[in-house]
Amino acid sequence: MSKTTRRAFTISMLAVLAACGRPQEEKPKFVRYFGPPVTQVQINKGQRRMHLFSGSTVVKSYDISLGNVPVGHKQFEGDGKTPEGVYFVDRFNPRSAYHLSVGVSYPNAQDRAFAEAHGRRPGGDIFIHGRGPDGNNLFPRQRDWTAGCIAVSDEEIEEIYAILRPGTQVVIYP
Repeated sequence: MSKTTRRAFTISMLAVLAACGRPQEEKPKFVRYFGPPVTQVQINKGQRRMHLFSGSTVVKSYDISLGNVPVGHKQFEGDGKTPEGVYFVDRFNPRSAYHLSVGVSYPNAQDRAFAEAHGRRPGGDIFIHGRGPDGNNLFPRQRDWTAGCIAVSDEEIEEIYAILRPGTQVVIYP
């Protein structure tokens, strides 16, 4: 092997080793939002759309997936329905099994009273969340696949997670 060939080979090998030794940079799931404050989330179950409003102006809109029994108001634990009514953002989960999640304050006092009057539990843990591993396996084959939550893509929940604040009103329409 000539000196020039050996040198080219050595440089090539160093480049390969350097590329192999670098860890893959993972895209961070926490993004920043610099737009107007979002004052309300409106979810239209029939249209499978979620709109984020600042006052009366739509700031962002998203296609959504719902509970696996999408028609009707959630009444009982395990019914697979997404609630309908007025709720609020009440928590944020950065360690969600569904990438990231934003909690919705279901059940409210009326939801609890209705379930109790029927000797049942209203359920809970309703979130706006990403697809995560389960949703990526089910969507788009099965449009509505959650246990009652509202699902968007993982990229979209990163944006929503950055935009929303505790106490933001969430109105869910049939």
